[in-house]
Amino acid sequence: MADLSKIAEQAAALAAKAKADAQPTQSATVDVEHGANVPGAEPERKRAEVADVDRSMYDFVKPEAGYERFADGLSGDVVEEISRKKDEPAWMLEMRLRALDLYERMEMPANWGPSIGGLDMGTISTYVASGSKQAKDWSEVPDDIKDTFERLGIPEAERASLAGVGAQYDSEIVYHNMKDEVAKQGVVYTTVEDALHTGYEDMVREYFGTLIPMSDHKFAALHYAVWSGGSFVYVPAGVHLDFPLQSYFRLNAAGAGQFEHTLIIVEPGADLHFIEGCSAPKYNVANLHAGAVELFVKKGARLRYSTIENWSKNMYNLNTKRAKVEEDGKIEWVSGSFGSHISYLYPSSVLVGKRASCEFTGITFAGATQNLDTGCKVTLAAPDTRASVDTKSLSKGGGISTFRSSVVVTKAAQNAKASVSCSSLMLDDISRSDTIPAMDVRNATASVGHEATIGRISDDTVLYLMSRGCSEQEAKTMVVNGFADPVSKELPLEYAVEMNNLIKLEMEGAIG
Repeated sequence: MADLSKIAEQAAALAAKAKADAQPTQSATVDVEHGANVPGAEPERKRAEVADVDRSMYDFVKPEAGYERFADGLSGDVVEEISRKKDEPAWMLEMRLRALDLYERMEMPANWGPSIGGLDMGTISTYVASGSKQAKDWSEVPDDIKDTFERLGIPEAERASLAGVGAQYDSEIVYHNMKDEVAKQGVVYTTVEDALHTGYEDMVREYFGTLIPMSDHKFAALHYAVWSGGSFVYVPAGVHLDFPLQSYFRLNAAGAGQFEHTLIIVEPGADLHFIEGCSAPKYNVANLHAGAVELFVKKGARLRYSTIENWSKNMYNLNTKRAKVEEDGKIEWVSGSFGSHISYLYPSSVLVGKRASCEFTGITFAGATQNLDTGCKVTLAAPDTRASVDTKSLSKGGGISTFRSSVVVTKAAQNAKASVSCSSLMLDDISRSDTIPAMDVRNATASVGHEATIGRISDDTVLYLMSRGCSEQEAKTMVVNGFADPVSKELPLEYAVEMNNLIKLEMEGAIG
């Protein structure tokens, strides 16, 4: 009885401390030009406001002095200037202008996911660049940009276990390198811009914009009008890369958009693991991420695409990702969504060849001020195709996490099989979790299943762990890490560590 009394006293003390820690602090606005927090100051121009949050791991800011920044908003002049800077072929400029016209005619998404009414494109700059040339040697990268990526662990990861690295800072790639032994196998890893000027224009033109058409939705049209940066990867037939390729996207500028385009072609029998990471410092103004990822997995090829997104919580993340998988090919998605204010993110797989398969493993963590609408889409369009979806979501502090899935089985998909599993854990009684599955099955021989579980951390579990010497916060973090462990195991080591650090950061002060 005495032990239980001490445990109760400890729990009460921890709850009181957590309540005190959760009291609001004085807010600060932002110096838009220099990215500095200025207490009581007004921003240079009115932008969408979001609540300030603590993401000190990623919130360091570099000044924009000397940077080139296009005027806020979108116009034909802006689009033409982006194309001119990149010295693009005429067909690419024509594509950009068609996309701009379509963007201006399309309506904003309505009655779909979370409201994006706070996003005003008139206050978003679509192009910001440091002016530094792309470097192939780390010593050539400007010191302020180098410091940013060193603090994010990019050079260490490259030396340890990567076949190639690309680093994008705002709108442009600032560093790109690939190991000689990888290049000797015929692997191409560069930017889309460089691919247009180094003998791969015909290949880019054949694939670019064919899997994600500009008419897909309004922000796809916006993307094709102002895209900049990203990666172009070509893996020849039969080549198996022993180590991953990685791209890291850092958005430093306040009130800016990032619109990178990733185009990957994995030829028959080849194997590739591609990793992308994303982060940005916090601002009290809206930022936008509207990238696009097009993946082509040929006959008998395999592609694993791993992502950890920890954008700041003023970010509108409206990214579009899609893979086309041919006969006996396989696409594996590993996705971690931890940041952004609003997210629409549904990686899509189109299985067009016999026995093509898809595996999707994902985790989403929605904290205070976050409304994350995530999930995946799969179209099974050939006999004996397979799809497996396993996702986990966590919400705390009033955060909203929505899992949205779409499974389409066409008439041609004889004996197709698909299973969808979604588990949600709410860490308090003010957060929310929803599951919205959609299944369209048009072949009677198909087998399709869906299961979902939603729950909270058991008080008995927390009490037991506290009786073994854990604090309340440590106990809950242990439960959350155990819940997330199946996803963590699928990530590369350094990203699994990063994910656990993010969960630990988000759990600070959690009660419920």
